[in-house]
Amino acid sequence: MPQIPQSKKTARNVVLVTTAMLSFISFWRAAAIVLCDIASTVYYIGGIAEHAIGKAAPWFVLGVMLFSYTVRAIYIESCSMFVRGGVYRVVKEAMGGTLAKLSVSALMFDYVLTGPISAVSAGQYLVGLLNTTLPHFGIHWHLPTDLFSVLFAIAVTLYFWWENVKGIPESSDKALKIMAATTVMAVLVIIWSIVTLSIRGFHWPPFTPVFNEESLGWLHSFQNKIKPLGLIGITIAFGHSLLAMSGEESLAQVYREIESPKLKNLEKTGFIVFLYSMLLTSLVTFFAIMIIPDSVRMSQYSDNLISGLTMYFVGPAQLKLLFQAFVVFVGFLILSGAVNTSIIGSNGVLNRLGEDGILPEFLRRPHPRFGTSSRLINLTVGLQLLTIVLCHGNIYVLGEAYAFGVIWSFVFKSLAVLILRYKDKTPREWKVPFNIEIGGIEFPIGLTAIFLVLFITACANLVTKQAATISGAIFTLVFFIVFVVSEYLNEQKRQKQKNNQGHVDRVNLNRVELLTPEACHCSKQKRIIAAVRDPKNLVHLQKVLEEIDPDETDVIVITAKVAKGFHLEGDLSQTMPEDQELFTRVIAIAEKVGRSVTVLSVPTNDPYYAMARAAYDLKAQELVMGKSGKFAPEVQMEEIAVAWGAVTPPDEEERHNLRIRIIWDGAELKEDL
Repeated sequence: MPQIPQSKKTARNVVLVTTAMLSFISFWRAAAIVLCDIASTVYYIGGIAEHAIGKAAPWFVLGVMLFSYTVRAIYIESCSMFVRGGVYRVVKEAMGGTLAKLSVSALMFDYVLTGPISAVSAGQYLVGLLNTTLPHFGIHWHLPTDLFSVLFAIAVTLYFWWENVKGIPESSDKALKIMAATTVMAVLVIIWSIVTLSIRGFHWPPFTPVFNEESLGWLHSFQNKIKPLGLIGITIAFGHSLLAMSGEESLAQVYREIESPKLKNLEKTGFIVFLYSMLLTSLVTFFAIMIIPDSVRMSQYSDNLISGLTMYFVGPAQLKLLFQAFVVFVGFLILSGAVNTSIIGSNGVLNRLGEDGILPEFLRRPHPRFGTSSRLINLTVGLQLLTIVLCHGNIYVLGEAYAFGVIWSFVFKSLAVLILRYKDKTPREWKVPFNIEIGGIEFPIGLTAIFLVLFITACANLVTKQAATISGAIFTLVFFIVFVVSEYLNEQKRQKQKNNQGHVDRVNLNRVELLTPEACHCSKQKRIIAAVRDPKNLVHLQKVLEEIDPDETDVIVITAKVAKGFHLEGDLSQTMPEDQELFTRVIAIAEKVGRSVTVLSVPTNDPYYAMARAAYDLKAQELVMGKSGKFAPEVQMEEIAVAWGAVTPPDEEERHNLRIRIIWDGAELKEDL
């Protein structure tokens, strides 16, 4: 093939696989995303819990937050087994597809309600502040609380819908900024609360829960037989406070985006989330009960508890009003951010269902510009907007219903991980602690205890939360039926097409008119090209991704789409089944290692020339290949050396050195050209 002069470069029909241009986030960003869901409950859990069990609410919220770390341990173990280790994947591996679809139906109820309850709560805080401050400026308006909250929630949901359509890098950056502002607010609230209590005196809330007809549900007729501090009473109170640790599934969904080393960064993320949410949520709930007078707390500040807390601090009224405005502003950010995490989480769950052929294929088509699964995002946001309209701004109803999806997704998850201990003997990188081995049989004491606590609490919630049980059961059943029918129709379609590839990642193909580092979004000092062809022979790619410094190196994965004769164009408008399988494996390896890659597809009749040409144009320092199934590594090295000589110009100033590495199991051949 003749050499192309550098002064006359033309398009080479290179195809950029945009969906495979993966980006990964640090454990701080991952923690921020999860915290925007979990920590947001601090703004409404105190009022919901006190409404159900009285002034003992802070003790049970504290108990839930301490218990949350054990539940988080289950998610860490499942993620150590599966990169995409959410409820659906784990339950399917352990108990089959039917129960997996049932569990994910309950989980979707959780996600659909996460956004509305957070956005409506943010609206409640904002309208409360406006109604308090407007008279100070001579504006005697009283905004309708529920209507304002609903309209505000719709606006916030639409904003984060667009952010997620654009992609997770935008969204994670927003989450990080939100948590930075929340940290400042939390420190000030805690310090000011301690100062206030030091002056007025500490009066700890009672430990005994007080139930009412609504919080006992169908057990109300047995009220005289239920001891508040008996096992049943404590379980009921614990169940009414369980909403404080919602958002755990977001940890599993964000895990695939966490950078290397993935598992260690996941452990760091889990600990940050635990420490932050435990201190913030439990302390604020204690302070609210101890500082705000009983006569006004539930009547005026049930839905905006922290605003009420700021108004009863010691200090000048003007300063307290100013701080209340700051608290509401931060609440607006974090509660709105919870809408973001709910969209991220539900999108991850629905993508997993699409990969398994449960959802219609058209829902998974990437956005033509951003490469995101925008149609799945649209589905989730549509359901959230409907929920916002139907709830009429009632936080307590939303909270009670929300708890249904939270607890049952935990139950399915913990049971599945427990079953996998015996069903899948594959060595794990991480396990839930407290395991005893007797006679070669492992007894997972810690994991079993966590499951039993969750299961008993879920059963208690079934009979005490009437609205949640009815609405949650209906929603779960409807989603389950939709999933079953959709899977059946997809299976019929696949059988007609005789296409049983299994799941594939959908990608966008974009022609690159001129192959340059800028066109491939390569901006780092060093570039490595990894040539791939066989989806079962990617050892070299994994080794390269594990070795590199991601802050200094771009990895470009190139696959040569070999055409016959002089027909070099090929079909560039769509991927063939073999291309889809290869791209799926490349994406899976990149996710597992936690490194970003850019994927290029190059139509050519000479793969070695195509690799050399790409290495020259992208100014790569290394070209890495796997061992060929047809030729010896020495022959491969000779072929690429000849191709490199053909593409490099005779002018020494325009040439650069290239290291060739051929890697296979336990061996490597390399040479500098």
